[in-house]
Amino acid sequence: MLISIPFPPWLSPEIIPGLPIRWYGLMYIVAFAVAFLLYRKQVLERHFPISDDELMGLFLWGIFALVVGARIFATLVYETSDVYRRQPWLVFWPFRDGSFTGLQGMSYHGGVLGGVLAILIYSGLRRFDYREIGDMFAASIPLGYTFGRLGNFINGELYGRVYTGSFGMIFPQAQRLPITEPWVQEAAAKVGIAVQDQSMWVNLPRHPSQLYEAFFEGVVLWLIIWALRNRKPFKGFLMGIYCLGYGVFRFFIEYFREPDADLGYRIQLVASSLPPAATHELFNFSTGQVFSFVMIVGGIVWLIIASRLPYRKPVRVYLDSGRNTASSVAERKAAQKSRRKLRKKLR
Repeated sequence: MLISIPFPPWLSPEIIPGLPIRWYGLMYIVAFAVAFLLYRKQVLERHFPISDDELMGLFLWGIFALVVGARIFATLVYETSDVYRRQPWLVFWPFRDGSFTGLQGMSYHGGVLGGVLAILIYSGLRRFDYREIGDMFAASIPLGYTFGRLGNFINGELYGRVYTGSFGMIFPQAQRLPITEPWVQEAAAKVGIAVQDQSMWVNLPRHPSQLYEAFFEGVVLWLIIWALRNRKPFKGFLMGIYCLGYGVFRFFIEYFREPDADLGYRIQLVASSLPPAATHELFNFSTGQVFSFVMIVGGIVWLIIASRLPYRKPVRVYLDSGRNTASSVAERKAAQKSRRKLRKKLR
C-alpha cells in the first residue's frame, strides 16, 4: 500500500494549455492585489494623509523595485552558470528558444531589498515618514506572499526533502533517485514502492514545503502583525517584527526544504554521506537559511534602533485632512497644503 499523497493531477502550471498564461504569474497578480487592499484599508482606518494617486504610485514603484531586485538577486546568487554574465540582457528577457517562459527565477530576499529601497526613495521624495509607510507594508505583504508560494506549489517546484510520513507528497517533476542507494531502498520500502529492477530510479514522496511556507510565512505571520498594527509601541516596530518573524519561520522551514542541487549548503559544519534530498544536518545551512539569519539579526537591530529614534511615537489615527472631501480645485489645493503641514508636524 502506497503511503503518500499524490500531487493533484488536475493542477497544471498553465491555466489554459497551449497559452502563455500560467498560474504562477496569476498568483503574483493576486498577491499584489491583496497587499494593495490591505494597505488601503489601513490608510482609510487611520486617515493617513496620502491620496489615492500617491498610494497607487507608491505601489507601482514598489512592485517595479521588488521584481527588479528579486530577478537580479536570483541571477547573481542562485544561477551558477555564467549565462547572464555573458548575455546580461537575458535577465529580463521572458523568452527561451522562441517560446514565452516568463521570468523564471525570482529571489524573495532580493525582492525585499528592492522593496525597502523603493520605500525609502518614495518616502523621501513625497515627504512621508518611511517608518509609517514601512509598517503598513509589513502588515500587508505576508498574506499576499501566501499566494506566491501557492504558485510555486502549482508549478511543482521548490519541494522539500524526502519524507516517508503520512503527509509526504509525490511531485511529478521531482528529481528521481537511484534505487541502488541503501537509503532510497529503505524509504521506498517504508512508503510501499515495490522495487523490481535494481537499476530503476524512483520518485519518492517529499515534504510539501511550499505549503509550509505559505501557511507560516504567510498566514500565521500576517495574523500576528495584523493584530499588532494598532498596538505598536513605536514607529517602525512592525517592520522589525516582519523581518524577525519571516526570518525565523523561513530558517526552520528550510530544514524541510531541499536546497538547490547546484548550490547545496553554503555553510557545512557537519560532514554527511547522504545527499541534501535525504537529510539536513542541524549545523549545515542552506542559502535561504543564511539570508534568513541575516533578516533575523537585521530585524532585532532595527527594533533597537527604531525604538530610540526621534519622533518614534506612533500616530494611530491621523487628523482628517480632507483628502476624501475636497471636490473643487481650490479645496483640493487647500487639502494638499494641509497635508504637507500635517506631515511636517508629524515627522
